[in-house]
Amino acid sequence: MRGTVRIVFSPRQEIELDVDVQPAPESIRAARDWFDQEWERLGCEPLRPSGKVLLLDKILGVADAQGYSGFTQDQQAVDAFARQAVLALERPRITVDVPGLVVGY
Repeated sequence: MRGTVRIVFSPRQEIELDVDVQPAPESIRAARDWFDQEWERLGCEPLRPSGKVLLLDKILGVADAQGYSGFTQDQQAVDAFARQAVLALERPRITVDVPGLVVGY
């Protein structure tokens, strides 16, 4: 599957990537696990007062923690993020709007 991931950090800071992935049940689970691990590694905090953390929250949290400069300085990290997002959400087009706290597909 070919996918496009757009990450918006501000009106002037945006990254868009095209990725090719092979969705399979094990790769989808691995992508979700990747976001769990990155969430922990980066020390992300829950967005909701209840403390409940959904997959979309993890995607937003990881993008926010990496930041525009982090992603632009580490092509491997942004490529991994884009591939894992397409697999985890099973969608070909994803927009991660960090300031708006929205993941759209």
